[in-house]
Amino acid sequence: MEENGYTVKNTKGEDLDNDHTALQTEEYTVFTAFEIFEHLLNPYTVLENVKCDKLLISIPLRLWFSPAYRSKTDMWDRHYHEFEDWQLDWLLEKTGWKITDRLQFTHPVKKFGFRPLLRYFTPRYYLVVAEKVKN
Repeated sequence: MEENGYTVKNTKGEDLDNDHTALQTEEYTVFTAFEIFEHLLNPYTVLENVKCDKLLISIPLRLWFSPAYRSKTDMWDRHYHEFEDWQLDWLLEKTGWKITDRLQFTHPVKKFGFRPLLRYFTPRYYLVVAEKVKN
């Protein structure tokens, strides 16, 4: 993104469930969150506090044939939420965002088995573009 002239601001590794300083003090043109919300206990607070007019979010979708992801070796690498598309839509609506575009897509893996086969046909990720609703 920087190679294309954009200024990129990343979090400093703070726990966004507890520390909203970056969300409340920084202003963003576009806020991106790629596969982050499922790791947060409270994505509502992030969406409510972030200062920007547009956001781009991707999340892994809840799959009926696969349990929620939970690393056995990394305490932080866990999914507290595995959303269905309507749940993220509702969360955005409740926090004052209007979805302007959305896309679901698959994530095939090069393995054999029933679950890898289902991944060819079942959307795994949900990508949303939204704008802040002006009051």
